[in-house]
Amino acid sequence: MQADKQLLRIPGPTPIPPSVQRAMSQPMIGHRGQEMKDLINTVKEKLKPIFGTQEDVLIYTASGTAALETAVINAVQPGDEVLIIVTGAFGDRFTKICDEYHMKVHKYEVTWGEGADPEQLAVLLQKLPNVKAVFATFCETSTAVLNPIKELAEVVHRESGALFIVDGVSCIGGTETKMDEWGLDIVVTGSQKAMMLPAGLAFIAASNRAWKVIEANPHARFYLDMRKYRDKLQEDSTPFTPAVSLLQGLKQALALMDAEGLHSIYERHETMKVMTRAAFKALSIPLLTADVHASPTVTAVKPDDFAAEELRKVVKTNFGLTLAGGQQHLKGQIFRIGHMGYCSPADILQVIGIMEIGLQQIGKKIDLGLGVKAAQTAYLEMKL
Repeated sequence: MQADKQLLRIPGPTPIPPSVQRAMSQPMIGHRGQEMKDLINTVKEKLKPIFGTQEDVLIYTASGTAALETAVINAVQPGDEVLIIVTGAFGDRFTKICDEYHMKVHKYEVTWGEGADPEQLAVLLQKLPNVKAVFATFCETSTAVLNPIKELAEVVHRESGALFIVDGVSCIGGTETKMDEWGLDIVVTGSQKAMMLPAGLAFIAASNRAWKVIEANPHARFYLDMRKYRDKLQEDSTPFTPAVSLLQGLKQALALMDAEGLHSIYERHETMKVMTRAAFKALSIPLLTADVHASPTVTAVKPDDFAAEELRKVVKTNFGLTLAGGQQHLKGQIFRIGHMGYCSPADILQVIGIMEIGLQQIGKKIDLGLGVKAAQTAYLEMKL
């Protein structure tokens, strides 16, 4: 294998399109000059359809976790009651952030690999009349679950006056999102997943309802203060030094997404999901998540007769294919395949073909080509 030939198929960071790489290699520009103002003016408008909102999408030089923390400290304050829907490691991260800031945390814990149940959420909210915010993870990266965010939002607004705050880090840009229509109050994501960029940018949008709460919140915040970013965005600027090269890359990534069209992007991700799942079903290798809760951007596989880590090691060593492992109590029990952003059905056929060889090499008895054939058939059926 050529040392520099790597196939990155983890749920972030994801591969970068060549044109985006070139855009990030442009000469540096002044971060307070007219060129930067023009750049921000362009990208801020093109971000809105991806979130499904008419509201401004704030741009932070920060990680996805910083976006989660931003949502917490701007929307709630110490002592407030919050309800966190925990379907995996990143729902658990919301819990840790809220604990750190001394919120009174209630949890709706869901078995890892399953999606949240809107009616169960309703029962909990009826018992918690003082909850100020409900936190949820759209795509739970650690389990490959896509939670029913639209239905959860309906329940939150029906049963409470709480804000509904959504972590969309591993699916915004790859999964249909209708922030305004669904009643999502704060939505956050990061640059290194379906947005086809390196890590380093975070994006946050808030509803009018959320902005009223944010404005009235006396909780101290400085770098993460959403008000600062909103006010500077009106001037096509940022309150602090932006990641200039990442913003140049963002402009090109958004141009690629605009050219493909959001409907086609979502269809492509759905196709890759169906192909991947069909392959493992054909190979009789269990999936962690049922079809109804399966994410279009990542698939989690839970083998029952071979070691997940052994397969990951073999395909990495022999083919340069990098897959993700499990997190927390799922470590060593699952492997995860990222199929988001700069990824196509052709890439999925390559991944499945490689993994079939890897399965043979670790002693798993399969018929070579069975998974690839199932993925091919799924692709053709999706295109009918």
